[in-house]
Amino acid sequence: MVSSMHGTWLGERDGLSLAASFGEPAVWSNPNDIAIRFMAGRYSRFEKSAINKSSVVVPNSRATKSDLESRYEAPQEWDCEVIHWGVDTGMFVPMHLDSEEDSHRKQLIRSKYGLGNDSLLLLAVGRLAARKGHGLLLRAFAKAAESIDSHLVIIGRGSLKKRLERLSASLGISHRVSIESGMGFEQISQMYRASDLVVYPSYYEGQGLIPLESMSSGTPVVTVNHGPLPEMVDESVGGLFEMGSEESLAEAIISEASSAQSLLEKGAEGRRRVLERFTLEGNAEDFLSVYRRAMSR
Repeated sequence: MVSSMHGTWLGERDGLSLAASFGEPAVWSNPNDIAIRFMAGRYSRFEKSAINKSSVVVPNSRATKSDLESRYEAPQEWDCEVIHWGVDTGMFVPMHLDSEEDSHRKQLIRSKYGLGNDSLLLLAVGRLAARKGHGLLLRAFAKAAESIDSHLVIIGRGSLKKRLERLSASLGISHRVSIESGMGFEQISQMYRASDLVVYPSYYEGQGLIPLESMSSGTPVVTVNHGPLPEMVDESVGGLFEMGSEESLAEAIISEASSAQSLLEKGAEGRRRVLERFTLEGNAEDFLSVYRRAMSR
């Protein structure tokens, strides 16, 4: 048996508690979050069983491996190999600067949100759930928007949409924030390419694929300096901010937005990093090796 571990239930619950401590709206109103709150302890028994009975355990980040080791009594000589997930580098591709079609699509997207030539398009992708940190993002964006001409688009489904819209209105930024409830992968890939910066303020992830999708699309990322996110993102492909700090996030956004040339360079480096370390083909090879090792026993 091979167990692929994508975070822990107890970690998910702790992430929700962390979100609540930093003032995220409606932390325990989402049905999925309520289930995590009350069932995480029960579900964690399956994780402990998997760790002790599997031939090989495959966490999708070093942070998840550490989480498993700290929460459960792993066998003294357990076979555990971290395999980071990859993304579809054929779907999530950078803009071709000399492509008239790409330029036209980008202009259409920017026009939709009323952006001028020098305005910046910021993007956040993820379920509208407390753990994803959209409340923090809006408060930080309100601070950053005082210094930079920008518009924030949030793509995600969930029960928090109206609450986030009310928060935007109370912060005086509703005219600079758009929340899109649903988009297909092709539309999202176009949004990645058209954006200047992607922001990912999640309080807990087993790994987190949004930063990789952005990097694969040639767009820099600002994310939290916590958990598995720094395993993918550093200052050469974007920026990191302090967990739960709207001031730190606002400063990171302003810093990244200060240089168009730096954004291009970091976007190119992000694409190179994904092609080298985070591809689906690499995942297939790594998992085949794990399966062969397990079968040989």
